[in-house]
Amino acid sequence: PLGVYFVTSNLDRRRLRDFYGSGALPINYPNAYDVRRGRGGSGIWLHGTPPSQYSRAPQATDGCVAVANPDLEHILRTVQIRTTPLLIAQQISWVPPQSLANEKVSIEKLLDAWSRAKSGGDPTALAAFYAPDFSADGRDIATHQAMLKTDVARVRGRALTLKDVSVLGWSEGADVRVVTFAEVPAGARPGKQVRQYWERRGAAWKIVYETELR
Repeated sequence: PLGVYFVTSNLDRRRLRDFYGSGALPINYPNAYDVRRGRGGSGIWLHGTPPSQYSRAPQATDGCVAVANPDLEHILRTVQIRTTPLLIAQQISWVPPQSLANEKVSIEKLLDAWSRAKSGGDPTALAAFYAPDFSADGRDIATHQAMLKTDVARVRGRALTLKDVSVLGWSEGADVRVVTFAEVPAGARPGKQVRQYWERRGAAWKIVYETELR
């Protein structure tokens, strides 16, 4: 699959066949955006290669991503479960950081406006950030708006700080941003981990999926 994914666990090497090499890291396929687009399936892993093979062709698996064992061993030492992103694309184009400066400012302003709406205590103002076709974990926009009212009451007008913000972009039929952060109300410690999918709708961005990471 092509898209933005996250590692969900690190499987015990001792319980895997030699076919998977140095180990295996399952990813969250299908992610929330895959589900919106009707994509199904399961069991997509990032894993190594059999001892007799150094590498495999990119499309030699049944959907998994196979990398050379030395590369996987480096990944296993550095990966953070549910935090480390995995971008699967036909190709990656590296760009200088300064070329993304304007977009960074734009996203920062958007998230600041969202957090101020939430801490402002007005569920209607907060609801304006969500798409009419929002869906998450079996909830539609009406059900989620009811949850937002409870969430706004929980914050009780306290300013929100968004920490450890991660923004990953993906464009395949639509312009999407996968945003992850820790939401910390003033005086609270620690905050909850939130992941949102923002989609460009004309000149505006709307949240089409949102969940709390546990």
